[in-house]
Amino acid sequence: MTEPSARRSRRGPATAQTVDALHGDLEALWDAAGHVPESDRMAFALAVVEAAGNVVVHAVPAAEAPIELEVDLAAGPHRLEATIYEIGAAPAQVDLGGAMPAADDESGRGLALIQALVSRVVFERHGDTNVWELCRECGPDPA
Repeated sequence: MTEPSARRSRRGPATAQTVDALHGDLEALWDAAGHVPESDRMAFALAVVEAAGNVVVHAVPAAEAPIELEVDLAAGPHRLEATIYEIGAAPAQVDLGGAMPAADDESGRGLALIQALVSRVVFERHGDTNVWELCRECGPDPA
């Protein structure tokens, strides 16, 4: 990615309050990166909030200490990126190749939704941290 025109970061406990605060961080990112089309903003924001929300709901602590959530956001000329860290989480098994759950399933759509909203999703383990990388290529809205 070329040098981003805007960056924002947040770190806090893996709670709903931290996820809620991401909305303000995304708004500040858009204020600093006015070139990003509205359709890309909406899709990227939904993917980021869904992924962070999944950390709160599904991540399991690796030890007694609570999990921390860190989200780094970057907006460049043609790409939006988010790196989401589950700090202190147990290793997770994530199937990035899975299909959308059946219509009558009550859960399991979050990852499929995230994948539909961004260009690339990567999940890796780094030390005691699960790391999500989301990328959305962006460009001008059609006239």
